[in-house]
Amino acid sequence: PDVGCYIHGLFLEGARWDAAAGQLAESRPKELYTEMAVIWLVPVPNRKPPESGSYLCPIYKTLTRAGTLSTTGHSTNYVIAVEIPTDKPEKHWIKRGTALICALDF
Repeated sequence: PDVGCYIHGLFLEGARWDAAAGQLAESRPKELYTEMAVIWLVPVPNRKPPESGSYLCPIYKTLTRAGTLSTTGHSTNYVIAVEIPTDKPEKHWIKRGTALICALDF
């Protein structure tokens, strides 16, 4: 795009993307990982995060979320967190361990 960048090829664990509603939804039975829609990252200086209506979803390189701690205090497997629209409170998705994964191990 002219502004920002697209991210594609990510997988959701602990939830699924509902394209019709444009937000996170509960996983279907026996569905461990689902493909995430393309994410458009747009840089905005001094942006304030919304109070509700989004989940700050972490992105990990692999399914193994643990790794050695870097100087930032994050796992070396951690990439970044992105805001994903939702109609549920953030704690709902945290309890389910919802995260985006760059590469599945199988």
